[in-house]
Amino acid sequence: MLTSLFVKDFAIVREAEIQPAGGLTVVSGETGAGKSLLVDALLLLTGARADAGMVRHGAERAELTAHFAPAADSPVFAWLRDNALDEEAECQLRRVVRADGGSRAWINGRPATVTQLAALGAMLVEIHGQHEQQALLERRHQLALLDAFARHGEDLAPLRTSAREWQTATQSIAALLARGDAADRRQFLEHQLDELAGENLAPEAIEALVAEHRRHSHATALIEGCGRAAAPLEGELPDQLRRLRHDLSRLSTHEPGLAEVDALLEGARIQIDEAAAALERLRDGLDLDPDRLAALEARLARLHDLARKHRVPLPELAPRQAELQRELDELGASEGRLESLERARDDALARWQQAAARISAGRRRAAEALSVRVSTLMGELGMGGGRFEVALEPLDRTEPQPDGAERAEFLVSANAGQPPRALRKVASGGELSRISLAIEVAALGLDAVPTMVFDEVDSGIGGAVAEIVGQELRALGAQRQVLCVTHLPQVAAQGHQHLRVSKADTGDGTQSRIEALDPQARIEELARMLGGVDITETTLAHARQMLEQAARAR
Repeated sequence: MLTSLFVKDFAIVREAEIQPAGGLTVVSGETGAGKSLLVDALLLLTGARADAGMVRHGAERAELTAHFAPAADSPVFAWLRDNALDEEAECQLRRVVRADGGSRAWINGRPATVTQLAALGAMLVEIHGQHEQQALLERRHQLALLDAFARHGEDLAPLRTSAREWQTATQSIAALLARGDAADRRQFLEHQLDELAGENLAPEAIEALVAEHRRHSHATALIEGCGRAAAPLEGELPDQLRRLRHDLSRLSTHEPGLAEVDALLEGARIQIDEAAAALERLRDGLDLDPDRLAALEARLARLHDLARKHRVPLPELAPRQAELQRELDELGASEGRLESLERARDDALARWQQAAARISAGRRRAAEALSVRVSTLMGELGMGGGRFEVALEPLDRTEPQPDGAERAEFLVSANAGQPPRALRKVASGGELSRISLAIEVAALGLDAVPTMVFDEVDSGIGGAVAEIVGQELRALGAQRQVLCVTHLPQVAAQGHQHLRVSKADTGDGTQSRIEALDPQARIEELARMLGGVDITETTLAHARQMLEQAARAR
């Protein structure tokens, strides 16, 4: 449960700390004193959005800290361990909101995210206020409340899992089918691959083919050119070299250095002979073969046609062939995957239908029980003759939904003889408050959340009905720690502990003050709530009597 709540420079509170006990703690105060600031502080500490308006005027930041003492077997400790935020038996939530609107959070002294605050806070505190009443009008919230009443908790997981698997398989099947007729595509790919398979598309093979075609197409010019180049190499040039070497050999007896020149000329002669031989080989290898040239031109034409068809350069025909083969292989695999996906989809549908049937049966039983329970509480809360019903609207069982095979709609008749209509259409503010409280009381205690907070859920009621509301909240306090912000003395008298919020002008602005009331101060506060500004002995006696009656009822 919540053992302490400390706030500093928060809204109009300079500094305050409360230490609520077990049972029912009521919070009262004049209008505008800041009664709901405690609720706002707990909302912030459990992940609500922060803004600069929460910081007291003139302060740099607002600080909020809450200490909780969960039960030894609480799931809180497992969550803290899993998130590496455990600190023995401690459970402390802290948040700082800066004047610029930014905020930081800590759990057990370690930095934490707002998401972590919300996850942990959901296991520690359950807050009921005007926003919960509005949420009660939403059909999805109504279905969630019905499931909580039916204690479906763990049963919903396989329902949602199978619905998600069905949806995933269905989307994958649609994506595969969007590719078109697989048989037609397979035939098209096989035809294209057959065309490409008839040619050697290796880049080096294409390069050799182009070179051979170039040689054959220029064979005449090459033969003539080789002949012209070979003529001097085979005739006059060798003779000139021989004469030159002969002359130099005679002179070398007078100049030894000419021997080196002679050696160079001998090397030149050898290279000229090799060049002449190479030219002869090339010339002999050239053949004026029109048939071979035509064959090469035909093959090149086929390759260029394929390149244009596939819109790639000649050297990229081989990668294109590999790409088409991969697609064909994937197409074959996708046909098998389509069958696998269809089996998975059908299996998920069958599992969802089984889970949905169990959930539907439980919802029908829970709807009947909740209708009776809430209708009874409505009578106790001053709505005699009123009737509450939970209607279940079936959905298509061939298209799995995460929430099951039906939607819930809360119907209400506020007066006898009137047919029930949707809660969102007929309930006035006061009626909604009482119906909301009846539903909450009927459905509460279904989870392990140890602390429950009610922010003026008793608005719009009074008199004997208010006393019953107080009794219901007090009875709830026997099971949970309950904090209730109220303006009704009938509710406040039922509290085990009473906190009063007051405000005063301190010269530098209005500030709120929170104090725990002793028995005498509590009588005076109830008298104020009963009689307003002028408090008489009669009012005090009435307040004292209310507390005595509440004590006897305990």
